[in-house]
Amino acid sequence: MEKIIVTGGLGFIGSNLINILKNKYYIINIDKVSYASNFKNIDSDIKNYKFYKQDIKNKIFIKSILKKYNPSIIFNLAAETHVDNSIDGPKEFIQSNILGVFNILESIKNYKKKIKLIHISTDEVYGDIKGNYRSKEEDAYHPSSPYSASKASGDLLIKSYIKTYKIPAIITNCCNNFGPNQYPEKLIPTIIYNILNKKPIPIYGSGKNIREWIYVKDHCDALLKVAEKGVLGENYNIGSETLLNNIQIANKILSIFKKNKHCIDVQSKILFVKDRPGHDFRYCLNSSKIQKKLGWKNKSIFDQRLNETIIWYIDKFRANYFKNQNFKSRRGLNI
Repeated sequence: MEKIIVTGGLGFIGSNLINILKNKYYIINIDKVSYASNFKNIDSDIKNYKFYKQDIKNKIFIKSILKKYNPSIIFNLAAETHVDNSIDGPKEFIQSNILGVFNILESIKNYKKKIKLIHISTDEVYGDIKGNYRSKEEDAYHPSSPYSASKASGDLLIKSYIKTYKIPAIITNCCNNFGPNQYPEKLIPTIIYNILNKKPIPIYGSGKNIREWIYVKDHCDALLKVAEKGVLGENYNIGSETLLNNIQIANKILSIFKKNKHCIDVQSKILFVKDRPGHDFRYCLNSSKIQKKLGWKNKSIFDQRLNETIIWYIDKFRANYFKNQNFKSRRGLNI
């Protein structure tokens, strides 16, 4: 079977990608096993698969794994991703999101065979988007947080290696993901988890900050399309055109719980907390390029997928899936 490497494969997007690719490729999953990694995220029936507990900062290991498996594709999802954590401690973000990318690029550059790199980035590199504008692939980067700055740096480093060393790479920039397996520190699982635990729902500032939301499996389908049909050296925005502010998200989740009951006594209420530093107001992507050039389109209906996600968390909560885990939020609450 054709061999591919997925870095960060025990994380939210990485595990969903592996579960989609498992019947088509032999998968090498490289994950340092951080606080947000979870072995339970990987389907139990996966066969053509090998896991390595390693960090992409280990260049010697990366070189050895290329030599051992001779992969055709690397999906790089290994990254520090939480904006709040980058504000509290940016060092790890610099090391993983810049130096880790550098190690992968150097390993590919010096390898005897061309290996296609699919690098997964974020819409946050474009910064705060005004009015009704949607960020395009050729737009300049204006990152606001240490997280988005580290991701922007990684993107630019890859672009330089594409031009200077002819590295066969593609960059994707995606909007906010949601769905099963997401660690309860991001907005949607935080809200769900707090409702399940009868705790307040912390919302930054006035809650009017706008984000574009995509179901994680639609994102993974786009990544597969990019790997199969994407043009080397290009970058592709991946968005859903579903724009909602944080208050709308919270109210939708509360409404689903109350409407469907789910045998849950809803006691949680929205609690506005001090806004985080440098909080961008709006992110929004123009995804026409991937739609027109590669024939991909977002298939999911947001409310339907949100309902399915809530049911997934309820089932896992009842099965003590999150037992003994104390999730913390920069918002000043244990979630």
